[in-house]
Amino acid sequence: MALSSMALEGLIIQKLEADGFKVSGEHAQVGVISKAIAEAVVEHVTSKAEVSVTGGSSKGSYQIK
Repeated sequence: MALSSMALEGLIIQKLEADGFKVSGEHAQVGVISKAIAEAVVEHVTSKAEVSVTGGSSKGSYQIK
């Protein structure tokens, strides 16, 4: 499954709202913060992701792009 910053952002907002954070209104910043966190997490995970092939002619570690 591919990582999606939009799906992660929605989940972060749901969790924060469940914990009592205000997600709407003039001064609400939950959406902005959630988007930034989600994009950073996805970027970090995908930039560090590797797959290890343990056998065959393609044996080795490869970065996932």
